[in-house]
Amino acid sequence: MELPSLLRSLRHRDYRLFLTGQLISLIGTWMDTVAESWLVYRLSHSALLLGLAAFASQIPVFVFGPLGGVLADRHDRRKILLWTQTLSGVLAMVLAILTLTHAVTIWQVIALAAGLGLVNAVDMPTRQAFVVDLVERKDLMNAIALNSSMFNAARVVGPAVAGLLVAGVGEGWCFFANAVSYIAVIIGLAMIRSRQRTGHGSGTSAVHQLKEAFRFVVHERPILVLLLLLAVVSLAGMAYSVLMPIFADEILNGGPRGLGLLMGSAGVGALGGAVTLAMKREIDGLGRWITLGATGFGAALIVFGQSRLLWLSCVVMLVAGYAMMVQMSSLNTVIQSMVPDRLRGRIMAIYTATFMGMAPLGALLSGTLAHRIGAPLTVGLGGAICMLAGVGFGLVRPILRPHARRLLVAQQVEAAPSVLGSGELVIPSDPAHLRARKGD
Repeated sequence: MELPSLLRSLRHRDYRLFLTGQLISLIGTWMDTVAESWLVYRLSHSALLLGLAAFASQIPVFVFGPLGGVLADRHDRRKILLWTQTLSGVLAMVLAILTLTHAVTIWQVIALAAGLGLVNAVDMPTRQAFVVDLVERKDLMNAIALNSSMFNAARVVGPAVAGLLVAGVGEGWCFFANAVSYIAVIIGLAMIRSRQRTGHGSGTSAVHQLKEAFRFVVHERPILVLLLLLAVVSLAGMAYSVLMPIFADEILNGGPRGLGLLMGSAGVGALGGAVTLAMKREIDGLGRWITLGATGFGAALIVFGQSRLLWLSCVVMLVAGYAMMVQMSSLNTVIQSMVPDRLRGRIMAIYTATFMGMAPLGALLSGTLAHRIGAPLTVGLGGAICMLAGVGFGLVRPILRPHARRLLVAQQVEAAPSVLGSGELVIPSDPAHLRARKGD
C-alpha cells in the first residue's frame, strides 16, 4: 500500500499539530511510567505496593471518567485539553523536584499518581472524542490507527531512554523530562482551530446525560459486548506491566535496562499492530481481528510467564504488544463507527473508564496474587482468562452481526462491510436498500 494512503489523515492541519505534540509528550509519559514503576519497586521491593500505585493512578478514571465525558460533550474539547495537559505537567514537575531532592516517599508517589488519575479522568475521554473534530469521518479509522502508532512509537522510545537514564542518573530526570515534554502538546493545542460541534445536551443535567449514554450502551448489544470484552482483557491481562519490574530484576536478572527492553519490545509490537490497522481502509473484518487479538494476547502472556530468558521474553512481549494493539485499536474503531456524534464524548468516557478502570482493579488483584503465588503464575493465569474471553467473543460474533450492521447504517458509514461478519455482505449507505436485502 502506498505511503500517502497510510498517512492520509495527516493532510488535515489540525490533526498534524495534535499528533506532533502528542508524540513528544507521550515519549515523556512513557519515560515517567517506567521510572515511576522502578522508583516504587526500589523504595518498597513489594509487588503489593506496585499494584497499589497503579491502582491509585487509574481508579479515578473508572470513577470519574463518565463525568469527564459529559464535559467533553458540553464544552470546547480543545480548551479542556489545554487545562488537563497543563495540570499534568505541573504534577510531573512536583514529582521530579521531590525525587531530585531525595525527599520522595512511596506515599507521595501514590498521592501524585492519584492526582494524575483525576486529571486523566477528564483528559482521556476528551482526547478520544477530539480526534473526530480534527479529521473527516472517512479518515476516522486511519486517524485512530495513527494515534495508536504515535502512542506506541513513544512506547518504544520512552522506556528505552528511561532504562538508560534510571540506570545512569536516577528516576528524577525522567520525571523532569516528562514535565518539559508537556510544553509541546500545549503549543500544538493552542494552534489548533477545531471544528467541534459543542453544546450537546447543554440544556439538560449531567446526570440525565450520563443516563442517556448508559442506556445507549446497554440497549445496543454490540457495543455492550465489546465493552465487556475490553473489561475482561483489561482486568486480567493489562496488569502484566505492573509486575514487569519483578520480572526484569528477580526473574530475568536484567535490572532497569532489562525493564526498558521489555517495555520497549511490547511497544515495538504494538507499533506494528497500529501500523497494520492504519493500512486498512475499511472496517470489514475488524470483529475477526478483535477475536484473534484477544486470543493471541492471552497466549503470549502465558508463554511470557514461563520464560526465564531475557531475549525470549522480549520476543514474546513483541508478540503480546502486537496482539494487544490489534485488539484495542480495532475495538476502538468499531465503537467510534457505531456511536452518534451527540453521545461520542460520553461513550468514549465509558470506553476509557472500562479500559483504564478495570486495569487498576487488575493491578491491585495481580499485586496481591503475585505476593502470594508469584508473578509468573499470576501473569499466566491472566493470559488464560484473556484467551477464554477472545474465544467467547468469537462465538457470539455471528449473533451480533445484524445489530452492528444497523448501527453502522445509522451513522452513515459509507458502503461499510459488516464489522462483525465474514465480509460476505456489504452495508449499503441507503437503509431502504438494506431493508430490501433483509431476506438475503
